[in-house]
Amino acid sequence: MAFYSEEQTEDYLFKIVLIGDSAVGKSNLLARFARNEFYSNSKSTIGVEFQTQKMDIDGKEVKAQIWDTAGQERFRAVTSAYYRGAVGALLVYDISRRQTFDSVGRWLNELHTHSDMNVITVLVGNKSDLKDAREVPTAEGKALAEAQGLFFMETSALDSSNVTLAFQTVVKEIYNILSRKVILSQEHKKQEPTWTANGKTVVLQGDSVQDSDGKPSGGKCCSSN
Repeated sequence: MAFYSEEQTEDYLFKIVLIGDSAVGKSNLLARFARNEFYSNSKSTIGVEFQTQKMDIDGKEVKAQIWDTAGQERFRAVTSAYYRGAVGALLVYDISRRQTFDSVGRWLNELHTHSDMNVITVLVGNKSDLKDAREVPTAEGKALAEAQGLFFMETSALDSSNVTLAFQTVVKEIYNILSRKVILSQEHKKQEPTWTANGKTVVLQGDSVQDSDGKPSGGKCCSSN
């Protein structure tokens, strides 16, 4: 899995994509999360749009670069390149439109084709406010998420239910995985064997080689005969 970090400020930048059929509410989810806005007459996204949101996790500033992809078939070839580098995804369907739920498998295949198989993915059943028009039971969404190894929640961009939680879930999980990778890397370095030559420990430092007395031993690598 690819992660991006800006080492000079200890910030992290994670690319997250919003995917799913057209008119499931992807743009309104992003608008609600980023600006606390909702557009009842919003138009379909053309191509790709993105916004960057900052979050504080464990005292570190994490930036989520959220890409809103067009769901219409005619834009699929254009947006496929934008999956590359994504470490998180919100796969959105409309609980009041069964066909958008039936498309989840196809969107997962596309996500895995164009990005890392380990992308952290949250399955989002949007428009939970439309209780009377529901066509996809909550239990069915949960079952699919469990079968595919995804996180799951239902949201409403209209009344803002679980919208922030959905984005926070994917960002925090990415951060937790990155933190574990850093810890494992540090532990691995501690366990790496040191080179020895003529009974002295040899430390590799960039292009120079020093022995345990701090004296240059010459060359860029070490070998024993």
